[in-house]
Amino acid sequence: MKGFFDRINAWLSRSMAGRYGTDDLSKCLLTVSLISLVLFLFFRGPFFVIAVALLIWSYYRMLSKDFGRRREENARYLDLSSGIRKKLRVQKKRFDGRKDFRFFKCPGCGQEVRVPKGKGHIRITCPKCGIQFDRTV
Repeated sequence: MKGFFDRINAWLSRSMAGRYGTDDLSKCLLTVSLISLVLFLFFRGPFFVIAVALLIWSYYRMLSKDFGRRREENARYLDLSSGIRKKLRVQKKRFDGRKDFRFFKCPGCGQEVRVPKGKGHIRITCPKCGIQFDRTV
């Protein structure tokens, strides 16, 4: 059975040679189309058409041989979504450190300060503006 999957893998590799493949925009399109399909299951409406259109667009991009145009599209997507992706990255980092750290906003400048948990009542100095404030961790 392993030989069968090896042959399929080799065939897929040969068929994708010279193709653009996946990038961040393609992954986003696939994710949104999956979400649209799930919404279609619960609410009906135009979600199915949206999902199919996004799937076709995503596969068109992945199978394309026009590398320059696909790179430009991906660069525009990355540029437009940079703010959202940065906020999500910060929230993920905060969520991952929730067991070891507490997060406070500086009353002076609004800078977020990360402090280790379990230290009791401490005085925090803002690294940006230098204001000191007291908090219980």
